Amino acid sequence: MSEHKAGFVNIVGNPNVGKSTLMNTLIGEKLSIITSKAQTTRHRIFGIVNGEDFQVVFSDTPGIIKPAYGLQSSMMDFVKSAFEDADVLLYMVEIGEKDLKDESFFAKITNAKVPVLLLLNKIDVSSQEVLEQQVQLWKEKVPNAEIYPISALQNFNIDTVFNRILELLPDSPAFYPKDQITDKPERFFVNETIREKILMNYSKEIPYAVEVETEEFLEDENIIRIRSVIMVERDTQKGIIIGHKGSALKRVGIQARKDLEKFFGKQVHIEIFVKVNKNWRSDQQQLKRFGYNQK
Repeated sequence: MSEHKAGFVNIVGNPNVGKSTLMNTLIGEKLSIITSKAQTTRHRIFGIVNGEDFQVVFSDTPGIIKPAYGLQSSMMDFVKSAFEDADVLLYMVEIGEKDLKDESFFAKITNAKVPVLLLLNKIDVSSQEVLEQQVQLWKEKVPNAEIYPISALQNFNIDTVFNRILELLPDSPAFYPKDQITDKPERFFVNETIREKILMNYSKEIPYAVEVETEEFLEDENIIRIRSVIMVERDTQKGIIIGHKGSALKRVGIQARKDLEKFFGKQVHIEIFVKVNKNWRSDQQQLKRFGYNQK
């Protein structure tokens, strides 16, 4: 019997440090949505990399924040779960960063019982002098970590990190079938793609007041027919999402369709509607319905 390695490699860090970019680079697929806005990732998303003698289950998590309402509390519960089942922890920071936004989470990293790789991201926009200062800073702050300067966007040093992860993984059979790349269903990626386009096209509180639910996903040999609903908290938000004569919503639909056709590799027909669902971000039942409240 040849040896087989498998394990959970969980990515944690502040918002906007590049966790989702790293995840997608490691997987070679766009599983996590990426925008310049904070709190883009709301769920914990598994991305699975398979080899003949290994299976790495990467986990992208929401950026660590102090929660202000129910949705954010649920997001931080996903982060807590990432500490509980990690075989290897990837703590991601960016050049210029000095601390984690929550001290209790930081203590979990410095006291971790599993290997910690501290990934110093965005070094492509830094000087050698600043990089050396940052490496020294993090050596002192997280003495239990191995430090790797990387650029997730430019794919710099990612192979080195991946090879080190393989060395650290425990001997184990695969947790998932070898042809599987994620734990999420198709509808999840439809929802996330539409939400990404909302984050890109609208400003202020609108993207954070929105949830997307796909009510219909019908796949034929040549086409996928999708019907999705954008939930907002107030009537005024509904008007902004739709835009003048439906122009804003139409733009979101076109952009989402193009990405989904690339993702699924076939023609997509998508219909998007907008509904008001008052205060869903603080409603425990609604959060559970949308897959947030796992308790």
